[in-house]
Amino acid sequence: MTMRDIMGMMGKVKEMQAKMEKMQSEIADIRVEGKAGGGLVTVTVNGKGLMVGLKIDPSLFKEDDVEILEDLIVAANKDAQEKAEAIAAEKTRELTAGLPIPPGFKLPF
Repeated sequence: MTMRDIMGMMGKVKEMQAKMEKMQSEIADIRVEGKAGGGLVTVTVNGKGLMVGLKIDPSLFKEDDVEILEDLIVAANKDAQEKAEAIAAEKTRELTAGLPIPPGFKLPF
């Protein structure tokens, strides 16, 4: 391998690193809503799956419905996280298209 080959490869690595950093920033900025109970509970998560918002229909604020409300929040959060993971996975596939990544290899983001 010549010095020119090494320099070219280093340039590609830096380019890929810059693209990955940009993609991570874009993923963090994604907002996805998950719903449960026919829309009575809505959870908003970012692209990393962290909850950033919660909406609860006022009709659920009855003492005997507390357990149902808790279950709906968990379900809506799960729905939103799954959607965010799917978007992040698609962005990762787009970025890494054509790279020789072995099956089952997890990228560190």
